[in-house]
Parts: sequence; C-alpha cells; structure tokens
Amino acid sequence: MQSTPVTDPLALVALDTERHVAARGWDQPARLFALVRTDALLAREPHLREQMREPDLVPGSFTAVEQEGLPMTSSIETLIGRIAWPDEVDGCAFVIERMVVPPDAERDLPDRAEDAVDVLAAHPDRQDVRLLAAVLRDGRSICLLRQRAHDSDDAVATGPDIAPGLVAALKATFEP
Repeated sequence: MQSTPVTDPLALVALDTERHVAARGWDQPARLFALVRTDALLAREPHLREQMREPDLVPGSFTAVEQEGLPMTSSIETLIGRIAWPDEVDGCAFVIERMVVPPDAERDLPDRAEDAVDVLAAHPDRQDVRLLAAVLRDGRSICLLRQRAHDSDDAVATGPDIAPGLVAALKATFEP
C-alpha cells in the first residue's frame, strides 16, 4: 500500500518535533515548543539557516523552538494556564508522557493518590504513551500519539481530536 506524503506545514512540524523528542527515549518530563514561521525566524536570525535542512526551508513551513526550563508541577492545567505567547509565535506544541489503563482498572483504587498511582502502574494492561498536541493561532491543530509498546516512527497515530482537552487548553494560551 502506498502512503500519501505529508505536506501540511503543521503536520510536518508536529511529526518532526515528535521524532526529535522520541530520539531521547522514554521517561521524559513534559516539553513545550513555540512554533514560528521559518521565514520570519530566518529574517530575525539569519545565522540559523546553516543549521536547517532543505525540507525545513519550504515556504509556509514552521520551526519548533523548545522552551527550556519548564517548572516542575504535578498539574498540567496549572502549567499551561501560566503560558502566554508574544505575537511572533504562531503556535505551540506540548509533549507529555502518560500511562493509560482500561477503565475498569480505575475501580476500587486506594484513597491515597500515591498508592493509586502505584496500583495503576503495576496493572498488567497498562500502556505508556507519548502525546504531542500542536495548535496554531488560527485554530488548526493536530495530535500525535506514540505507544511505548509500538515505538516506531511509522506507528505514530495522528488526528485532530486525540486529546481535545489538551488542544483546547493550548488554544487558550493564544487568547488575549
């Protein structure tokens, strides 16, 4: 079966960013990237051109710029709620790893949060996933999902609604 090449600039930067994160393996903290138009970035920082590959220079493309030094927090909502972007940023991508269990695994959990996490982590049907959600100021979005059990670039699921809550929270970071 022949696959259709990806040409959408948002999908391309999301896939490239997910592969960049995947190259460092699993068990990473959350990571945040600003998405900027490559041509605008190079106009401000022309020396970056030598670090880019030819496919990165396609008109309309985006470049992901990692935002280092994210504060450690147990709440994604709190972290994302503190984010605001300057006008020069066209979008953002947020990457986080999560543990997924079947719904019935959440029945009869211990009251203490730490104990509940331990029980879920030991569940035989637990799946570790890495989720990337990317949004643009104009409202477009894409999500990518990689499973640890199927850790391969060609096994990454994509779709606009894999994580609707996270997409909505990221879109809110662009509201005035």
